[in-house]
Amino acid sequence: MSKKIIHLSQSVLTFLPTAIGKFAAWFVVAMIFLTGIVVFCRYVLNIGIISLQEMTIYLHGSLFLLCAAYALGEDEHVRVDIFYRNWSKPRKAFINFLGQVLFVQPMAWLTLLISIDYVSFSWSIGEVSPEPGGLPIVYVLKSMLLVFAILLIMQSAAMILKYFEDR
Repeated sequence: MSKKIIHLSQSVLTFLPTAIGKFAAWFVVAMIFLTGIVVFCRYVLNIGIISLQEMTIYLHGSLFLLCAAYALGEDEHVRVDIFYRNWSKPRKAFINFLGQVLFVQPMAWLTLLISIDYVSFSWSIGEVSPEPGGLPIVYVLKSMLLVFAILLIMQSAAMILKYFEDR
């Protein structure tokens, strides 16, 4: 496979994880704003608004699920690099390659396969919040599991290709 084709494939595979990750990062601003409203309503107006509290929780969960692949691509994920930091670049690249092939890809595919029925059932019943006044869109939040897995598969595939491009 030529380096040009590998590079083009990488660009295609990283486009969605990057675009969605950058968009979802703004959820933090929305969460801060909503939390401020919830606190104001609760402690100043003595009103509890369950839907706003749930929206903050939904945004928080979505933030992690939608930004995970982007963080992986930017090499911003948590790493315990007791040994890793002292290794050569080729060795680090090989370890990253093995990590993608042995851990990330299988976990992402397993998450995707297991989540399909879980999400489908939620959509089929139009799952809503069990809380009075809660959001009627639990199925949308559960759908983030599928999006998470797909984005992770794409980003990981791009990183596997990068290993071959750099060789």
